[in-house]
Amino acid sequence: MNALFKALNDKTRRDILELLKSGDKTAGEIADHFQHTKPTISHHLDLLKQAELLTSEKKGQFIYYSLNTTVVDELLKWVMQFTSNSKPLPEDNKTLGYENN
Repeated sequence: MNALFKALNDKTRRDILELLKSGDKTAGEIADHFQHTKPTISHHLDLLKQAELLTSEKKGQFIYYSLNTTVVDELLKWVMQFTSNSKPLPEDNKTLGYENN
């Protein structure tokens, strides 16, 4: 889980994930969307793969990166465990749509 949060803690990596929502891309195609050097993008891709947020598949001479939505689903389940059983703070009742008793 630490690798996941570390990966999500960087705006460039979040932007890469956002970019891959539209479909698989090669490292070069991803790098074309950023001002960073290709080695820097490669480093970001490696951290995203370590966090299992990306998968890669070699097709010919290119490696295509795609989102691993399974990890995102697991993260959402983990986060939801805190929200489903927690009670809102009194000052949050109105904001969250709860009525005061």
